[in-house]
Amino acid sequence: MSGNSNRNVLTVSEITGEIKKNLEESFQSINVIGEISNFKPHVSGHWYFTLKDTGAQISCTMWRGLNSQVYFTPQDGMKIVATGKISVFAPRGSYQLDVKFMQPAGQGELQAAFEKLKQKLHTEGLFDLHYKKEIPAMPQKIGIVTASDGAAFKDMINIASRRFPLVELIIVPTRVQGSGAAESISENIIRLNNETDVDVIIIGRGGGSLEDLWAFNEEIVARAVFNSKIPIISAVGHEVDFTISDFVADLRAPTPSAAMELATPDSGELFAFISDFSYTSTNNIENLLEEMNQKIGQTIKSYGFNIPFDLIKNYSQSLDNSLYKLNANINSSVKDINSQLKLLDKTIKSYDLKETLRRGFTIISQDSKVVSRSKDYDYNKKAKIKFYDDEIEIN
Repeated sequence: MSGNSNRNVLTVSEITGEIKKNLEESFQSINVIGEISNFKPHVSGHWYFTLKDTGAQISCTMWRGLNSQVYFTPQDGMKIVATGKISVFAPRGSYQLDVKFMQPAGQGELQAAFEKLKQKLHTEGLFDLHYKKEIPAMPQKIGIVTASDGAAFKDMINIASRRFPLVELIIVPTRVQGSGAAESISENIIRLNNETDVDVIIIGRGGGSLEDLWAFNEEIVARAVFNSKIPIISAVGHEVDFTISDFVADLRAPTPSAAMELATPDSGELFAFISDFSYTSTNNIENLLEEMNQKIGQTIKSYGFNIPFDLIKNYSQSLDNSLYKLNANINSSVKDINSQLKLLDKTIKSYDLKETLRRGFTIISQDSKVVSRSKDYDYNKKAKIKFYDDEIEIN
């Protein structure tokens, strides 16, 4: 009896091994929906958390190489769908879900995470108006944190060249969607802050879904925007889109194009202002001189000055001389201002691409991209040479 019983006895390692084999073979790829709790990002880069519902919970692990593909930061209380496999850790006799992929259970979960972070940062004061920095009226250098190959960046270039061609644009190519996007945005904001001559920063991208824009809803981006010493304009998506970075930034623009409009003055308006100021100032001075001249004339004709007429005549002659000199100085100043306006107009026109081509310069391009360095020229590809009056293609 005793001998037969001993033959059916398993060691702890043996029974655990059987359980491990059965569980891991039966649950190699499963999708599990549940609520995150006790989320802990380890210094190693791995994520440890629990997935639970009203009746049970399961420990979960997501390794560093896999969690780098997740476009959002998991938070306690967020409902997700986790894809992975069951693994058994024999030394402790416990099982867990090794997560290979995760996504929010729905847009409602992302919206809830958005509102939760928004309330947290609002409570901390990151949205307070007294922290907002003033956007400079005439920036000399604008830093742009966006995708360098995106339509948003091209639109901003076109608007800047049209409105204020003297401004210098610094593009910091940035990942604005998917895994690592939030880190890329925050790192490049810090990078521009290490520059000493950037006057304003524009961060943003074109439109997209809530998931596409999510990088601008991450806390790491919000902190980088708030801590920036340089004023930041946030321009994410379309006019109806709002992100956390919009609330933290010093100014929110409805689109990237609108951001460049807000960041740059209109050169046409500047010229109109200078011209109007010159005209108005000249008229005001002439009117003032005329008024003073009339008062002096009335004083000369008054009873008190009838007797010492010669004295008044001398003063009047001296005053005429002064008025002549003043008018001469005013005319000279007006001529100087007009010369400066013409010089400024000539300088602005010199930035016109057509004017540059007219002077004998050409533009070489391959695959629709401008070749600006000899090392970038591919002798095995066709190239186009653009002149002022025509464009030719060479093999």
